[in-house]
Amino acid sequence: MNGKVVVITGGNSGIGKETAVGLAQRGARVVIAVRNQAKGAAALAEIRARSGSDTVEMASLDLASFASVRACAQSLLAAHDRIDVLVNNAGIITRKRAVTDDGHETQFQVNHLSHFLFTALLRDQIVKSAPARIVNVASGAHNSARKGLDFDDLESERRYQMAGFGPYGRTKLMNILFTRELARGLDGTGVTANALHPGFVSSNFAREGDTGPLGNIAMVLGRPFALTPAKGAQTSIYLASSPEVEGVSGQYFYKSALAKESASAQDDEAAARLWQISELLTTP
Repeated sequence: MNGKVVVITGGNSGIGKETAVGLAQRGARVVIAVRNQAKGAAALAEIRARSGSDTVEMASLDLASFASVRACAQSLLAAHDRIDVLVNNAGIITRKRAVTDDGHETQFQVNHLSHFLFTALLRDQIVKSAPARIVNVASGAHNSARKGLDFDDLESERRYQMAGFGPYGRTKLMNILFTRELARGLDGTGVTANALHPGFVSSNFAREGDTGPLGNIAMVLGRPFALTPAKGAQTSIYLASSPEVEGVSGQYFYKSALAKESASAQDDEAAARLWQISELLTTP
């Protein structure tokens, strides 16, 4: 990874931070794109200390704001003449339905739309840097969306069930469908795109959202069975750096190996339709 530039969204905590440490240790120049600048500064110091690398930077990115996404992409393109790896890692889960200033349901925008836009804005630079990789952190929670996406209710206006876990699972399905269509469009460019399930990880993920007391209790009870963030980050690190997956694209991984996604996640027609809608919703 020496000399390669890696951008990681949500790199200030959990598996994002561990991914940053692992790739910085391998010689990459890592940029963590974070919303909270104070937490980001603390994470930056920790990543540099643990990795032994001073080539770790921070960029400001609020995925709940398309304006912030565009500003972050612009600053990255101005600061770096190449982007070798993009890790779309950040995510959120919220107990109550909320809407961003852009008018979209928060999980839909943060977990999918803004990463779709961020990737589109950086795409040309990534292609110029080929061979390059895009890694999308999805989740096994996509299996909860058994019937696939309801394209008449992508904003979860009619259904906001399971204290937000229902909409969360649907956004994780979107991550995989986005990856499939992205990989198809990148065919022949030297850029690969893959999605992954990090496993059930003990982190601040749910607590940094708003899952309410039940979500907090579930995380506490499940912690003895959970992976550490460092172990949860291994598949992200593998897809970003391993020569074993050079040229592999459009796939879904778990524990650094090919995994079986749900039938809904293999729906190429749904992937193409989601892409078209996402383009419309992120176009100024």
